[in-house]
Amino acid sequence: MGNYVMKMPDVGEGVVEAEVVEWLVQPGDMVSEDQHIVDVMTEKATMEITSPVSGTVVTVYGEPGDVVAVGAELIELQTEAEEVVSDDVVGAELIELQTEAEEVLSDHEVATSQAIQVAAPVKPKPVTETETVTESAAGLCTADQRPLTSPSVRRRAREANVDLIQLTGTGRNGRISHADLDGYITGPQAADSSPVAVKQSGTREVKVIGLRRAIAQKVALSKRSIPHFSYVEELDLTELDSLRRHLNGQRAELQVKLTYLPFLMLALTRVLKDFPQCNAHFDDAAGVVTQYDAVHLGIATQTDMGLKVPVVKHAEALDLDGLAERLVGVSEGARNSTSSADEMTGSTITITSLGALGGLASTPVINHPEVAIIGVNKMVQRAVVLNGQIVPRLMMNLSCSFDHRVVDGYDAAQMIQALKGLLEHPATMFM
Repeated sequence: MGNYVMKMPDVGEGVVEAEVVEWLVQPGDMVSEDQHIVDVMTEKATMEITSPVSGTVVTVYGEPGDVVAVGAELIELQTEAEEVVSDDVVGAELIELQTEAEEVLSDHEVATSQAIQVAAPVKPKPVTETETVTESAAGLCTADQRPLTSPSVRRRAREANVDLIQLTGTGRNGRISHADLDGYITGPQAADSSPVAVKQSGTREVKVIGLRRAIAQKVALSKRSIPHFSYVEELDLTELDSLRRHLNGQRAELQVKLTYLPFLMLALTRVLKDFPQCNAHFDDAAGVVTQYDAVHLGIATQTDMGLKVPVVKHAEALDLDGLAERLVGVSEGARNSTSSADEMTGSTITITSLGALGGLASTPVINHPEVAIIGVNKMVQRAVVLNGQIVPRLMMNLSCSFDHRVVDGYDAAQMIQALKGLLEHPATMFM
């Protein structure tokens, strides 16, 4: 028998420390070689760390939210080997769970700067017998047969006292999603229990770590350092809707159907040529504004693990079809956690939309270090006066924010008015 102390491995790319997101094992648990034991988050990505040896967990170092330096002790295992295995010899195998690398996260109501997109952190809880070795109608489940799902689904299942081994995942490789869990909780097995209204007095303390801490830090940085100027304008998109419907009716079955966003993206690439001060980064410490000829559009995307901002690179070089295809591609990559690091970094201006939940107006927070963000509100049909007549029109507001240190209010208003002109008369986008 011997003890093996595994250290926080060097994941490369200049990473010197990592935050513990979730421990999947606890002292006393048996682990096998290559078993996934902990999730950690670096500035580059969220990583799954596996055990290089088999043994029994003696001690884990660091609670979720703690930052552990590379080379510091991470976990101690009691092994069957007679000699202690050297961490320098064995090392820890790392498997990237996601290679989303963003400096800032964006919120639909308060878009933040691009940051590393990570799995939602889960409040730690000692692994119970039903999580390690569970015998049920579905059979015997060992630690090696741990259901495939995200940490946030595991947390919800624990809170609802649901054994995940009883669920059948509909995702890739049987992955259990939030929808699978919701369906189980509200399914036939829950029909027998009649809800009873009772007084509630419980409270929960949720540690702000991982993704949520990154959001909090970036939102605070944006609001603390950027004097925001917000501008809201009303758009008549009746003609755009007619064109969109016509184009969709002409498209082949395998072609991506056009939503309104590709038109907005195309129009934005057109107007930014005349307003380069809005397609920029501001390094306030150095006092330098970097204006970009390339338009790299950040697209706020809601996922099961939280809000992510994939990037459509070089949107200025794409036509309407190309923008629609890239929009679908990067959005699906963000939702499926298959995005590359390049697809999750480098935006120069961001679009944020809540779709049907968009409300009448919003005040989005700029993606630091960007200087402008375009917010899309919901579209509604309402009566307006047009050429002296009251007629129904499809109306929508744009709610946009600008960094008032480098973008004057007049310039911001001119840019949005130019954008409005293209969207209200969409044929001019193709001239």
